[in-house]
Amino acid sequence: MRISSPEDLAKVAKEIRSRLDSFEATVSVCGGTGCIASGCRTVADAVRDELENRNLSEKIRLLVTGCHGFCEQGPIVVVRPGDVFYGKAKPDWIPGIIEETVLNGRPVEKYLYKDPDTKETITREQDIPFYAAQNRPILGGNSSMDPSEIGDYIALDGYTALVKSLFSMQADEIIEEVKASGLRGRGGGGFPTGRKWDSCKKAEGTNRWIICNADEGDPGAFMDESIMEGNPHLVVEGMIIGALAVGGTSGFVYVRNEYPQALKQIERAIDQARERGLLGENILGSGFDFDIKINRGGGAFVCGESTALMASLEGRLGEPRAKYIHTVEHGYHNEPTLLNNVETWANVPGIILNSADTFRKLGTERSPGTKIFSLVGKVINTGLVEIPMGIPLRHLVEDIGGGIPDRKKFKAVQTGGPSGGCLPESLLDLPVDFDALTGAGSMMGSGGLIVMDEDTCMVDVARFFIRFLMEESCGKCTPCREGLREMDRILTGITEGNGTIDDLEYLPELGEWMKSAALCGLGTSAPNPVHSTIGYFRDEYLAHIENHKCPGGVCTELLEFVILEDTCTGCTLCARVCPTEAISGEKKEPHSIDTTLCIKCGSCYDACKFDAIVR
Repeated sequence: MRISSPEDLAKVAKEIRSRLDSFEATVSVCGGTGCIASGCRTVADAVRDELENRNLSEKIRLLVTGCHGFCEQGPIVVVRPGDVFYGKAKPDWIPGIIEETVLNGRPVEKYLYKDPDTKETITREQDIPFYAAQNRPILGGNSSMDPSEIGDYIALDGYTALVKSLFSMQADEIIEEVKASGLRGRGGGGFPTGRKWDSCKKAEGTNRWIICNADEGDPGAFMDESIMEGNPHLVVEGMIIGALAVGGTSGFVYVRNEYPQALKQIERAIDQARERGLLGENILGSGFDFDIKINRGGGAFVCGESTALMASLEGRLGEPRAKYIHTVEHGYHNEPTLLNNVETWANVPGIILNSADTFRKLGTERSPGTKIFSLVGKVINTGLVEIPMGIPLRHLVEDIGGGIPDRKKFKAVQTGGPSGGCLPESLLDLPVDFDALTGAGSMMGSGGLIVMDEDTCMVDVARFFIRFLMEESCGKCTPCREGLREMDRILTGITEGNGTIDDLEYLPELGEWMKSAALCGLGTSAPNPVHSTIGYFRDEYLAHIENHKCPGGVCTELLEFVILEDTCTGCTLCARVCPTEAISGEKKEPHSIDTTLCIKCGSCYDACKFDAIVR
């Protein structure tokens, strides 16, 4: 039915809750992109088939959800009530789970999660250290709803914040509440959201546009994608409230086309909200009109920058404008425009519904609330993490992330995406907030967090991110276009053994020039990987330049594999895996490597079980 009043919404919510409460149990299968890649669809099919075969479909609900966060454990199955967690689930587990856990309330011991440190078996989802150490007001709802059904969102008080905004608050009151919350933009800049809304409302112009920036492009980052996949109505509701606050009547979600699952869910959410009277004309019978369209981005990283995104929306080349142009005054079609990223919009309904004071109970004074990070790289527990601002990096890496695999040593953590900085072990107790990370030479960014171990070469890392930014730069301004090319040339020379001490003076100078003169945020923040690695890992640069050695064993041109005669047992395994037959020797006798044939692939090093090969 079309919902035409707050009373209608309350009635619909009550009916949906009653229907959902009629199920005796729920089998929740994570359907996020990571779990899809791990085979969750076959697991969900197995649950569906088992329920149908047992005539249980009317009593037991199969719930295919968005991302649960613990991507390393996918596919994930959670049985409720009881919150019994099964990670890395397989289709042939399902009959036993249905029989034992769903019907008889007994966990299947052999399928339960085992803590890798204590080897303790853990039954409940919330008791697993990965989840127990988090606070998840945004991501927490993902595992409890079907993102393709608006009814599930309504049953969880969805669109109640919109009702409050429409019928109990004035536009200025909404803005003041967002200001009081201290919410800062989660897209990277950290600008106070309430101030931005206030500026947009006061800007001169008849039209005001509302935009959701879903052009998430940082390597290893998938926070916004997972929110749209798992709880798209949270974003839609936030945008409607923002439009009401500033006087907007039309909006866009600019989402990259490489996110097919997120794209499907946000399109469906918009269509369902419109059909129910929660979007479009005369929303909830209030007389307020606002609608949203989808725009698919082509995957240009620079279009994550606000003015480049708006140029793309207008059908022009995605190039940024000068930094002094404020999009709240001169944005889309040169009219006032309110742009926030997915996670920022997702925070709005909770602030309006529960109050700014409640929001500020988490986080720090200058960085309130929670932040979602994608925790990836050389860490045991990879996935999406939501934590209060101000938590130390060490808590993220060691407690939630579980530390470094294979007992290797931690070397660095990179925050803020390709334009962020690499921070050493000595800064692991740094609090995760906007100001602390910026002060350390990194940045919050959108929330990408890449952990690196002792086998990482920091010079090569800097080159990787500079090369990424070089390829993604629009090329409009000389400092960014030529500066990145020059940085790549110098870093490549260092990794190949052709660097000089002067490079360590020239690179920071070049970076400062780029920061002061580049046109947009991509160019001004691009030197961060170089500045931070030279600042914190200067010894690695010196090893490449002075000793022609790569401490991480990564830079091929500087590698030389040697077999230790005293250690080699003559097992011949290294010779068998060598693709160029560069290794020779008799069985049970020490072997040797012909350096003229060696292509430095590392196969012998990886294969040796006796640590007889060094590099």
